Amino acid sequence: MAQAVTTFHRRRQTSVRWLLLIGGVLLLLYFLLEFRFPRLTFVSGWVLLGLMLLLTAYNGRKKLPFLPVASSEGWLQIHIYAGWLAALIFCMHLRFRFPTGIFESILALLFVLVTLSGIGGLWLSRTLPRRLTALGGEVIFERIPFERKALREKARALALGSVNKSKSTTMADYYANELDSFFARPRYFLEHLMDSEIQFNRLLRRTTELNRFLSGDERADMEEIIKLIRAKFLLDHHYSLQMALKLWLFIHIPLTYGLLVFSALHVALVYAFSSAAG
Repeated sequence: MAQAVTTFHRRRQTSVRWLLLIGGVLLLLYFLLEFRFPRLTFVSGWVLLGLMLLLTAYNGRKKLPFLPVASSEGWLQIHIYAGWLAALIFCMHLRFRFPTGIFESILALLFVLVTLSGIGGLWLSRTLPRRLTALGGEVIFERIPFERKALREKARALALGSVNKSKSTTMADYYANELDSFFARPRYFLEHLMDSEIQFNRLLRRTTELNRFLSGDERADMEEIIKLIRAKFLLDHHYSLQMALKLWLFIHIPLTYGLLVFSALHVALVYAFSSAAG
């Protein structure tokens, strides 16, 4: 395991060095040729479009894992470093200036959003799987609603059962006012992403403080409900992290295809105006 981690770090360091070297060479060529080669913008545009198509091909490679064209991890590394290179060439293509036209501004905004969502997705894919592993247990995303429902039914049964045992509605009322909504749906999405337990601890504190108003039998049932609350919190944690991994793809991929469509229109408009001018 340690050897695999060391190999990964070495490979990443080598890739970063190559990225910096290529980026440095491209910047040098740009500043040397900016005023000597009038068609530099056309060249950088086609190179950028080629890189964008290469980056988009990664999504197709994931859907066709049986293709003998590099490994999925290899494609991911290509995707990451080609993305950084595309960001540099994008700046060169704009001559390190903000675009002025409406269409060009929308195109630039799309590129920036795709890049930012890609960086965010890279961070999520590197950190959230480790956190899911640290939580322990394998929770299948599609099974979470059923497990949530089972926890809610157990907690409700304990709360309603306390009425018959103690002839008091204290616990049942507390469940209806405070806990039923907690068990009914996923809670604390942002807090789970930030690995925070502030709101959860407040709920636990309010629930525990109720013990002083309960009888012995009710306290035993409340301890069982608290165990269910903890189980629900853990289930919500799994849900939030897995949902975040899924959601960013629903943002990144549509933006990517939107960028490709606008880029194709951009190419068509550029050559249409070039022909008209010629």
